[in-house]
Amino acid sequence: MAQLPILVAPDPRLKLKAKPVDGVDDALRRLMDDMLETMYVAPGIGLAAPQVGVSRRVLVIDIAKEGEPKAPLCMANPELVSVSDDDAVYEEGCLSVPEHYAEVVRPARVTVRFLDRDGITRELDADGLLATVVQHEMDHLDGILFIDHLSNLKRNMILRKLSKSRKAATDPAL
Repeated sequence: MAQLPILVAPDPRLKLKAKPVDGVDDALRRLMDDMLETMYVAPGIGLAAPQVGVSRRVLVIDIAKEGEPKAPLCMANPELVSVSDDDAVYEEGCLSVPEHYAEVVRPARVTVRFLDRDGITRELDADGLLATVVQHEMDHLDGILFIDHLSNLKRNMILRKLSKSRKAATDPAL
C-alpha cells in the first residue's frame, strides 16, 4: 500500500466529473487500499478517488471511532437508489478543504448501490453520519465540494483562504 497525495481546493481537478469503472480488478483494489491508507493517515473518515487525482467513481469510508476495529467500506460506481424526505444537518469537513468546517443539510437516510471490492453489486441503507459521509464522498465524484452547498459568501471566503495558504506554502517570501 502507498500513501497518495491529496488535492486541495481550488485545484481544478476536484471539479471534474469522474468516469465509471469498468469493473473491479487487482489494480482497482490496489487503488482502494492506497486510498484507505491515505485516509487513515490524514486522518479522515472518507476519501474519493478524485481527491487523489484519479478521475474514477471510487470512494472509501470508515466511520469507526477510535478504539473500535476498522470497518472500511469500498465502493465503485456508487449510485443513490433512494433518499429520505427528511433532512439532517452535520458539520462537515474535507481533506481537500483542510481546516474548514461548516454545517451542511443533506437527506437523513439514503440507499446506495455499488460494486464492492470483489466486484459484487451491493445495496447499503445508511442513516446518520454514514449517510452524510456517503453523500459527501459521492459529491466528489461529480466535482462537488461540501463548500458548494454553502452561500457564495462563505464559499468564496474559504476558497480565498485556501488560495492564500497555498501561495504562502509555495512562496516563502509571502
